[in-house]
Amino acid sequence: MLPSCGSVSRAPDIPAYTASGNERALFEKAWERRLPLLLKGPTGSGKTRFVTHMAASLGLPVFTVACHDDLSAADLTGRHLLKGGETVWVDGPLTRAVREGGLCYLDEIVEARKDVAVVLHPLTDDRRILPLERTGEVLTAPPSFMLAVSYNPGYQSLLKNLKPSTRQRFVSITFDFLPHDREIAVVAEESGLNETAVAPLVDLARRLRGLKGQDLEEGVSTRLLVYCASLIDAGLPRREAVISALIEPLTDEPEVKAGLMEIARAVLD
Repeated sequence: MLPSCGSVSRAPDIPAYTASGNERALFEKAWERRLPLLLKGPTGSGKTRFVTHMAASLGLPVFTVACHDDLSAADLTGRHLLKGGETVWVDGPLTRAVREGGLCYLDEIVEARKDVAVVLHPLTDDRRILPLERTGEVLTAPPSFMLAVSYNPGYQSLLKNLKPSTRQRFVSITFDFLPHDREIAVVAEESGLNETAVAPLVDLARRLRGLKGQDLEEGVSTRLLVYCASLIDAGLPRREAVISALIEPLTDEPEVKAGLMEIARAVLD
């Protein structure tokens, strides 16, 4: 059966998003000109929030696919399934987005199997078509269809990267964490914790991000900062919140965790 990889959002509310540059205008122009979009940046830097924000702003349904090692082209396009003793065709999330006209968002595209890129190529040039070999159909994407993909270049190895032939089919936006004061404001707004209490948490996160590529594979995301501040605002002692939200998610190595706690004490005490 098809995996549950195609969550669809049609909520009328527009998720909050704090822009760091001209990404909103670039997204709108890409959508107007029917151009596919590639979002690059570290985990928790706002890529998915940005996509859902822009889709809601434009009134588009979002078909979100969390890519993984076993994700195949058939998971995106669809397959024949047995239902009530009959074999019926069931559209995958990419096919649904093309048929219905919406935004198909493939998160961490490089995690998917190589045959996924082959399916995407006809949708990322002037043809804007989706051939379905198993049904014999060739779907033409309506004007309201848009394809967006994301990945984290700093996390991927050379064995998992987008080929130039694929990357050059997309307009690209690079994401990073917000400037210091704006990150404080965003974390405070989303968590409910006041900015004075949030500021040292952001300072700590920036110190820990400096360890990326040394003791850590990834730095502290803005998402984790919101979690930590939310726990503190809910009454959890700050030390426990920091351990649970800013230290434990980063590593399983006891020595590395001890080193991170030393940094936390230096920054927060």
